Amino acid sequence: MSIATFETSMGTFKAELYTDKMPITCGNFIDLANSGFYDGIHFHRVIPNFMNQFGCPKAKDPNHPSAGTGGPAPNTSFQSCDGQTMSRTRDGGIPDELTARITNDVGTLSMANTGRPQSGGSQFFINVAHNSFLDWFDSSTPSAHPVFGKVVENLDLVKKISNVPTRSDNPIQPIKMIKVRVA
Repeated sequence: MSIATFETSMGTFKAELYTDKMPITCGNFIDLANSGFYDGIHFHRVIPNFMNQFGCPKAKDPNHPSAGTGGPAPNTSFQSCDGQTMSRTRDGGIPDELTARITNDVGTLSMANTGRPQSGGSQFFINVAHNSFLDWFDSSTPSAHPVFGKVVENLDLVKKISNVPTRSDNPIQPIKMIKVRVA
């Protein structure tokens, strides 16, 4: 079992990664986390009773006007959790892993994307409500956000983050990810 530890400026929480069910998505996340990619990035979108979004490198500046539009370096490679060498696209995206029917329930980690194929890269969100309309297998909307993990320690902190005062969904008092590591 792989556990991701998220050390933020508001405290620490942990999440189990579904490496057996989502080997590509988890491998990408583990590569980014353990290389320090997420260190120093701020949450750029938090919405009460919905989710907290994170992972855009442009959000190292918490007020960057393009926060939410960045991703990992293009054409880079990583190891999936089932041993495959994978390549990110020219936009830094990874293959859509629409295989495991895991719902976007409270506390789950889910890949953010633009709606275009292979547009998920480094950004993800943590659900603070059951958002089944974001499930890739829910035909009521075109959303397709695959779940790849779940918070297993300090979900209260994740919910607290979603309730901070915001301006256009961006926390007024920046919330920094000091570091993310997976063991």
